[in-house]
Amino acid sequence: MHKADLDLYTDYLLSTFGAATATGLSAMVDGEVSHDRITRFLSGQDFTSKDLWQQVKSMVRSVQNSEGVLIFDDTIQEKEWTAENELICWHYDHVSGRNVRGINLLNALYHSNGASIPVAFELVKKPIQYCDIESRQLKRKSAVTKNELMRAMIDTCIRNELKFRFVLMDGWFSATENFEFIAGKGRHFIAALKDNRLIAVTGEDRNNKRFLRVEDLDIPEQTLVRGWLKGYAKEVLVVRQVFTNKDGSTGR
Repeated sequence: MHKADLDLYTDYLLSTFGAATATGLSAMVDGEVSHDRITRFLSGQDFTSKDLWQQVKSMVRSVQNSEGVLIFDDTIQEKEWTAENELICWHYDHVSGRNVRGINLLNALYHSNGASIPVAFELVKKPIQYCDIESRQLKRKSAVTKNELMRAMIDTCIRNELKFRFVLMDGWFSATENFEFIAGKGRHFIAALKDNRLIAVTGEDRNNKRFLRVEDLDIPEQTLVRGWLKGYAKEVLVVRQVFTNKDGSTGR
């Protein structure tokens, strides 16, 4: 990896307002760097989390502390007109509520002492092709789930001696298996819960299998409630928070 080319290309991506191309970068620097040089740089190797970690390691070490948090989220870069393959394929977009064609990227962002630094990523690939029985259409699926990818990324961060106390994630990753995995690593989690998640608010209710849907909990906003999620052995704290979206709608 040529650091000068990496820095130049990164600055170009941050500053360009239109489509990012090697030709566009070359034109921006008045031809001092040829588009062929940039193309060779980008196609020379497959960049991984290991490459990212080598770039950010010293920066992370300067800000990390034991109260740091590791934030997981995935995003889709739409590629509507690109030919489909195991990387560029159909994924369900929870933001738009529809399937879109593009690249699905799982990110791990480290936050500590006011700094936020990406420390790991995984590209969601779907190499397995199969025929859907109902639609009779050819579809793709991954060999591993996003939850499995997230757990592997947490393991990698721990092996890299990254200091963090909490793992933050949205409702997509709030599976009991993930909770047990994180707790088993000596960390804590903060996760969004879906409305239909079941919880018992007293030990007696739990023992008698009297569970409520999370959406039926009658608690004021920002008030903590102790309880047990169905299927998860340890006690948790649940807090209700209402968010106002840009369009004026609310989410909980």
